[in-house]
Amino acid sequence: MERTQKKPVAPTHSDDTLVWGKNPVTELLKSGTGVDTLLVADNMAPQTAGYFTALGRQAGAVVKRVPAGKLQKLTGTADHQGVVAWAARIEYATLEDLLDAAAQKGEPPFLILCDGVEDPHNLGAILRSALLCGAHGVIIPRRGGTAVTGTVMKASAGAAARIPVARVANLAQAVRTLKEHNVFVYCADMGGQPLSRTDLSGAVALVLGNEGAGVSALVRKLCDGVVSLEMAAPGTGVDSYNVSVAAGILMYDVLQRRRASHP
Repeated sequence: MERTQKKPVAPTHSDDTLVWGKNPVTELLKSGTGVDTLLVADNMAPQTAGYFTALGRQAGAVVKRVPAGKLQKLTGTADHQGVVAWAARIEYATLEDLLDAAAQKGEPPFLILCDGVEDPHNLGAILRSALLCGAHGVIIPRRGGTAVTGTVMKASAGAAARIPVARVANLAQAVRTLKEHNVFVYCADMGGQPLSRTDLSGAVALVLGNEGAGVSALVRKLCDGVVSLEMAAPGTGVDSYNVSVAAGILMYDVLQRRRASHP
């Protein structure tokens, strides 16, 4: 999705707009998403500081040199790597935008739906895998799950600024719409068909559920199929994969199938 540059505005101190770390901030500045203010630690190496200063000014951001201690207070971590950006909220795409992105590439749609994923680190990891595995976009609900916050941006290593994210009012309706466009929708949940016996080729959407409750009953009922990941450690008390790990495994399977069909 093409993003338009926004005019810089005064930064608002909200977790929704704070991005830190060299790679996430670099990706954010290069993506064309609006950036309000760029903070660079005063003890950063001159060459590196010069790079971020130039990149920030090119993106239309106000660039300030500040003590590293201030960055730690803002982010709540010493792992800020000397650079923090106050970013404008991302421009969410629509479901139609994601389908159009696939059509423009001449590819069958490959989409990810997050049904109540609440941990921003999990959503960030899912966005990162989605970008690397060639998904055309990720769909999240307006309620009942995390939005794309600064923590999500950090966890995604900047991928959240690169892959379109649609935020919909009704995830069940999004599933219905995808099926109307001949997209086969699978949910990842317990008791489904093993991945080794599931064909994730063609136009496909994967639904990942809440960290505790899994996929909601209505969304699961609407899906065309349920896929489960086999496990080699039964009886240990660990009975499921982390949602972002499961997402990565499933998305990589889709990537491999697509490469096999179009070497």
